[in-house]
Amino acid sequence: MTKRIRAKHKIDRRMGENIWGRPKSPLNKRDSRPGQHGDRRGGKLSDFGQQLRAKQKLKGYYGNINERHFRKLYTEAVRLKGSTSEHLIGLLERRLDTIIYRSKFVPTVFSARQFVSHGHIKVNGKRVNIPSYRCRTGDVIELREKSRAIPFVLEATQSPERDTPEYIDVDHENMRAVFQRIPSLSDVPFPVIMEPNLVVEFYSR
Repeated sequence: MTKRIRAKHKIDRRMGENIWGRPKSPLNKRDSRPGQHGDRRGGKLSDFGQQLRAKQKLKGYYGNINERHFRKLYTEAVRLKGSTSEHLIGLLERRLDTIIYRSKFVPTVFSARQFVSHGHIKVNGKRVNIPSYRCRTGDVIELREKSRAIPFVLEATQSPERDTPEYIDVDHENMRAVFQRIPSLSDVPFPVIMEPNLVVEFYSR
């Protein structure tokens, strides 16, 4: 087991939820928190604790984004007209690594980040190796020719574990996806309940 997988599973147990809905999550067998005192019942969370947990869960779901980048996304969402929580989700869903994950080209959001970093992806015909690259409506995302036969890519595209959302038009035969529109919170297929409104409350204290 690699260090990244251990970290990913630890996020699941710390949150107390199978946040990616994966069958290999340790929570499917043991629902306690990590550590020798994990079996103890936790006390009721304060309002601050609930807000912090919501932020940690959302950050963890999108590949454990670092705090500096995550706060930057929040600041940008605040500047946009309308619901800040909806804009925050929209900005997260526009990340290139998120779109690669949603398109089922890779099995996890962590592998999506690595896949992009290693230069396997082209956006509108140009190679992009920045996982946080922000896609726009109508952008065409495709795998480079040499990357289309990678075994774990073929396995991910055929996996029945999750479906591709309606806001991404995916062609697995040609290993290509088109980002159709920026989704709202209700459009995003989260396996667990996400509460971006609590994240907004956390940062606006």
